[in-house]
Amino acid sequence: MRHLVFIGLLFCLTACHSKLPVDLLIYNGTIYTVDSAFTKAEAVAVKGGKIVAVGTSRDMQNKYVAQKNIDAQGKFVYPGWIDAHAHFLSYGQNLQQVDLRGTDSWEDVLKTLGKYVDRKNRQNAQTGSDTDTGWIIGSGWDQNDWTDKNFPNNQQLNTLYPDRPVLLSRVDGHAIIANQKALDLAGIKATDSIAGGEIQTSDGHLTGVLVDNATELVYKSIPEPPVEEITAALLAAQDKCFAAGLTTIDDCGEDYRLTLLIDSLNRSGLLKMRLYVLLSDNKKNFDYLTKTGKIKTDYLHVAGFKLFADGALGSRGACLLASYSDQPGWDGFLLQPQKHYDSVAKFLYQHDFQMCTHAIGDSANRVMLKIYAKYLKGKNDRRWRIEHAQIISPADFHYFGDYNIIPSVQPTHATSDMYWAEARLGPERIQSAYANQKLLLQNGWLPLGTDFPVEDISPVKTFYAAVTRMDAKGWPAGGFQMENALTRQQALRGMTIWAAKANFEEKEKGSIETGKWGDFVITDKDLLQVDQKDILKTRVLMTFVGGEKVYDRAGKPILQ
Repeated sequence: MRHLVFIGLLFCLTACHSKLPVDLLIYNGTIYTVDSAFTKAEAVAVKGGKIVAVGTSRDMQNKYVAQKNIDAQGKFVYPGWIDAHAHFLSYGQNLQQVDLRGTDSWEDVLKTLGKYVDRKNRQNAQTGSDTDTGWIIGSGWDQNDWTDKNFPNNQQLNTLYPDRPVLLSRVDGHAIIANQKALDLAGIKATDSIAGGEIQTSDGHLTGVLVDNATELVYKSIPEPPVEEITAALLAAQDKCFAAGLTTIDDCGEDYRLTLLIDSLNRSGLLKMRLYVLLSDNKKNFDYLTKTGKIKTDYLHVAGFKLFADGALGSRGACLLASYSDQPGWDGFLLQPQKHYDSVAKFLYQHDFQMCTHAIGDSANRVMLKIYAKYLKGKNDRRWRIEHAQIISPADFHYFGDYNIIPSVQPTHATSDMYWAEARLGPERIQSAYANQKLLLQNGWLPLGTDFPVEDISPVKTFYAAVTRMDAKGWPAGGFQMENALTRQQALRGMTIWAAKANFEEKEKGSIETGKWGDFVITDKDLLQVDQKDILKTRVLMTFVGGEKVYDRAGKPILQ
């Protein structure tokens, strides 16, 4: 008997020794690889941060021995989700400020603001700190959600906070309301005007509402936050994004100095989120990237620039070919002269940088599409992007396909705007707005994002909005303009491989295939099969970056 036990033990040791070592093995899963055939698997092995094999649980367990093993118990595994358009730093900073999302009136905004200030004052009192006298900053209000849909007036802000500057940003970031103290610090007067922006007045007095370029007059008066505060914002954003299943974020419109901080945090091991950073449209950023060339590490990729052609539809800053249906005589505006966009396009084309331009209105889109076409000249692989591509003239869709221009869209914009968008555009123009499926057909692929913090960071909400075109309550029944809904496969591709492709990264991420990064998300429900009404109930269980667990909903160790 002892002899048989010895032989069995020897066989086990020999078999284990013959297996190949890996760092992580996930098995017994329902794995959507999102490869070209959209195949499914049961197990995936990771070594050195990269996927070394994908297959059945039996074969993989027979072939590999792992330091960390995860029995997925039939749960659902996808490539790490990628947000193709977001504002990573801004989101982290917003977490430290007044959250005004969901407020249903200007009075509600003031009440929420007051509670925030009171809470901060109590915290200061408890720590023995002086009462804060600095800037009060908040974001997220949306007058379109209020009974009175007019822009607010700052008179009450002036009374409540006569000695502290206050800046409250609209949900889209394209309009703000500031109190008189903030306006005085910025040196703004009722008689002032600015190209590409609007300084609103009433009876010759400032209302505090500033739109698009005018907002910068106040923002530049705010002291630059210390590095410690920026670092805290980045790490806070990272935690929230990992919990949402996001492993790569396109951070749109940043200063080159932020990339230096990101790189140092990457090297220290504190920041593990993969970031595709688009630098903002200014000379210092152009000079920097021209000097350094494209930046590419395992976590940081800088290869392009983010421009703004116009503002947002909600604040009537989107540039339209004809007047707003609910404001005759007003058609919005471009934020810069057309010659500026042309000169930047020429520069970026000559230096082989990616050009990504925010364009909401049909006029702004036409201007940018024609400028892109001028330099791209035909079929190409430059992957220049139109961010949002929200309202397109029926005559202009062909530009995307003819010149391989990539529309980068956010499905939740459609379901956020659908309540009032037709009032802005009228019954005809609305038909070619938020046209995700029609845009997808131009090139055969479509990257998806959220534009957070404008929208919620959740990729599950992105998926739901893309396929159902309804809000969380199931309105409207049957969906908003369902001819432009995406299929479930298309939506998942848009959040993974197509988003990676928009960043020139499809060979290293976006699908679960050998040689790519071991970036995964595990959920409790099958997004491809779950009943439509239950999609939003889907919960992220675990998130991995390079085979390392960066989020665990249960908070339990994964080593087995």
